[in-house]
Amino acid sequence: MRQLVLWLCLFAAGSAFADPAAREADALALLERAQLAADRLDYSGIFVRQRGSEVTSTRITHRRSGGRAEEKLESLDGKPRETVRQGDELVTYLTSQRRKVIESRVQGPGFPALTAPAPAQIAAHYRTSFFDGDRVAGRESTAIALDSRDAYHFSYRFWFDRATGLLLRAQRLDEAGEVVEQVAFVELMTGRQPAAKLKPSVGATRDWKVDNFAATPVELGGWTVRWVPGGFRRIGTVTRTLAREQDGAEREVKQILFSDGLAGVSVFIEPWTAERSASPLQLGALNMVGKRHGKFWLTIVGEVPMAAVRRVADSVEIAQTFPR
Repeated sequence: MRQLVLWLCLFAAGSAFADPAAREADALALLERAQLAADRLDYSGIFVRQRGSEVTSTRITHRRSGGRAEEKLESLDGKPRETVRQGDELVTYLTSQRRKVIESRVQGPGFPALTAPAPAQIAAHYRTSFFDGDRVAGRESTAIALDSRDAYHFSYRFWFDRATGLLLRAQRLDEAGEVVEQVAFVELMTGRQPAAKLKPSVGATRDWKVDNFAATPVELGGWTVRWVPGGFRRIGTVTRTLAREQDGAEREVKQILFSDGLAGVSVFIEPWTAERSASPLQLGALNMVGKRHGKFWLTIVGEVPMAAVRRVADSVEIAQTFPR
């Protein structure tokens, strides 16, 4: 069966050039295979992420147990930090602060997981092509390019493991073709992962401070986001607590989440305060703008070009009958 899947991937890379519809179908098949592989396979490794001038490395251990995914992420740079995920619950251990933070995953999964877009989204918003895949982390790959058709989506390059389908490397590119963010395995092993490897390494935490910031679904009927980039849809509206890692200062915000499977956009809503700054910020592919709306402060964050983030910000409205 594995040989058949490998042959199909190789066939797709060589045969899809003649027919755009075939290219899109083959690209979608690779994305869907990668989505399943990231969730169902057992694997461990180290990946490196570059956002602008910032470079971080993370050790990941992933296993499937009892019908759900379990995962451990260990930061290999800076202060010790570990996150253990069971299903949609995330527990982060901040050793230097003797602090444990409990959260719920409300956005899409992180690398190497992804969510395959609908076929119509790929055709409408990207031009698809295949190119020669380099070896990544010592593994042969099949590579695809998704080039944006407009100024509101980044372009993508994906490298998939030919043997397992797992995503090995991903890049986001701006309109000029420059890489604004990339993440890639530099070490990867697949195969059964023992449960002990997913336990936190910090030992006893009975006397640690515990913050429970689990998100809670909420209705925000008074708020409307009238424009998002093509292919994006609302995936949730929640209340959550955000805390600064350096001092633990907390604030409660409402969050409206959108995604097209490849990227996310969020609108955060909270009370306005005078120290807020509307200056735009960029970190790799992550763009952010702030905007006052009456008594509220909006922060729009997205893995999309700044032009898209600004347009989302300008489209947010509040009903006249909603308290301002």
